[in-house]
Amino acid sequence: MTKDKNKLDKEDLEVKDTVTPETADKVAEKEDKTEKKKSKKEQKADDIEELGQKLQEITDKYMRLSAEFDNYRKRTLKEKMELTKSAGEKILLNVLPVMDNFERALKSVDESTDIDGIKEGIHLIYTNFKDFMTQQGVKEIEANNLDFDTDVHEAITKIPAPSEDLKGKVVDCIEKGYFLNDKVIRFSKVVVGE
Repeated sequence: MTKDKNKLDKEDLEVKDTVTPETADKVAEKEDKTEKKKSKKEQKADDIEELGQKLQEITDKYMRLSAEFDNYRKRTLKEKMELTKSAGEKILLNVLPVMDNFERALKSVDESTDIDGIKEGIHLIYTNFKDFMTQQGVKEIEANNLDFDTDVHEAITKIPAPSEDLKGKVVDCIEKGYFLNDKVIRFSKVVVGE
């Protein structure tokens, strides 16, 4: 029996040591799965690292862009403030000669006895100033004997129309209105006939 038992153990060992093709395939599959799991873990780690780098780059670009925009906004605000401060300078420089002419006229009123000369001088100054205003884009709003228009006229009062054709029209202009480049800067104050 011991001989038989030894023989059987030897045969068992031989069977265990012999690998069949099916067993080899199973072992190879297990090894492939293990390698795939390892490679998937490594791939995920690589992907996470790559995404982290991309996030860092995007964050850096965003911060730089945000800083550039903030600098641009501050620069444009500063330029606008400077422009606002100095915008009136050109206009005021062009008004100064009119002011000088008024001072000369006042001086000549005190010294002169020629009323016609004073009238002519004042008319010249007015024409000079009106030309300057036209150059700046300011023009007068026509009102007298025109239909009342709430877009450009402000009715101060209504009176009975002196004639039938003046009903709903401007009878008198109390204060002239003005456009600045087709925008109303002051409405005409008018009396409307009814």
